[in-house]
Amino acid sequence: MFDNLSDKLERAFKVLKGQGQVTEINVAETVKEIRKALLDADVSYKVAKQFTDTVKEKAIGANVLNAISPNQLMVKITHDELASLMGGGMQEISLKGNPTVILISGLQGSGKTTFSGKLANYLKTKKGKSPMLVAGDVYRPAAIDQLHVLGEQIGVEVWSDKENKKPVDIAQKAIAHAKSKGYNVVIIDTAGRLAVDEQMMNEIAEVKNAVNPQETLFVVDSMTGQDAVNTAKAFNDKINFDGVVLTKLDGDTRGGAALSIRTVVDKPIKFVGTGEKMDALDVFYPERMADRILGMGDVVSLVERAQEQYDEEKARALQKKIAKNQFDFNDFMDQIGQIKKMGNVKDLMGMIPGVGKAMKDIDIDDNAFKGIEAIIQSMTPKERANPQLLNGNRRKRIAAGSGNTIQEVNKLIKQFEQTSKMMKMMGDKKKMAQLMKNMPKPR
Repeated sequence: MFDNLSDKLERAFKVLKGQGQVTEINVAETVKEIRKALLDADVSYKVAKQFTDTVKEKAIGANVLNAISPNQLMVKITHDELASLMGGGMQEISLKGNPTVILISGLQGSGKTTFSGKLANYLKTKKGKSPMLVAGDVYRPAAIDQLHVLGEQIGVEVWSDKENKKPVDIAQKAIAHAKSKGYNVVIIDTAGRLAVDEQMMNEIAEVKNAVNPQETLFVVDSMTGQDAVNTAKAFNDKINFDGVVLTKLDGDTRGGAALSIRTVVDKPIKFVGTGEKMDALDVFYPERMADRILGMGDVVSLVERAQEQYDEEKARALQKKIAKNQFDFNDFMDQIGQIKKMGNVKDLMGMIPGVGKAMKDIDIDDNAFKGIEAIIQSMTPKERANPQLLNGNRRKRIAAGSGNTIQEVNKLIKQFEQTSKMMKMMGDKKKMAQLMKNMPKPR
């Protein structure tokens, strides 16, 4: 997402490269290119014009410090305005009430049911809540079955009643059941339609009035561009939702919905879906998204994901093994497992400043570690614990067992040995100090 917009904004800023000062002429030219970039990203003309008018006004009126070039100034102003356009700051979901009732709304195919499962998983694993899912779509038995599958996958109970065709009755009975079982969050997945219609709007409005949810979220497919914004407005006019969820941000989307929706409905984007897996859900941070749009990466989110997988006890045990030169293939596999839990590899690379753009046209398979795992799993437990045993015959057997060539096995073992040496050196303060001392001094 946003790759095309990022490229066009970068080209727009090049107008100011090498310029000694900000003038009305060079700012106007840059702003014109920024507006074109936004329109190409499917941002509405009204929002794009309002945005660029503000950028132009601030750029011309800015007192430029000697240390800041016109190009840097324009990037800074555009960054701040992009963050403001998308809401300014992160807004938490409300978890008041006992139980907290969260109503999920949106069109059919927007990803409501999948998001409901992801939200339950997020609240369970990251907020320590005890959620229950409610299958409130009385028209599509497949949606009910899907929610049960997701609930089983994440270990969350799903309340449903296929014989009952009254959404209000289902929701009220589900909340009563949640209270009796001690669940402190109830997430109600509602019915959608292929398009906005009066019957659907009235039905969800009735459910909302009956259960009085603490949070009503509108789920929208970000790949539908300005249609997503128009649908959001229609829903908001009827049910006055509390926040927006953008799904499929990992797809080939231009990003117009993310940039326009806050201005049109004046409601915050609270979550973004970034993949199919149940943990592929991120809290929406406008400033971090602005960083990524302008190619600055998102180091904070990357660190947070790493911290979520960080096990202090395991880290201490690993440190001891490294100090004793006992790092083995079991530890290597464990580290791979932690990286995989952090999410899609290409998405992670995109969070590193400067790397995202370089990786744009490179296809990184989600199963990038499969070959490595196959090789390690083809080793015996004794070989994994004692890498020094891996002689020529053993390597041939491992290659045949894992479906790899002997060259690929040798390459992995060499990489493992280099990693082991580096980790040992990093754990040895004296060697690290000597290494730093011998490094060439900057001129």
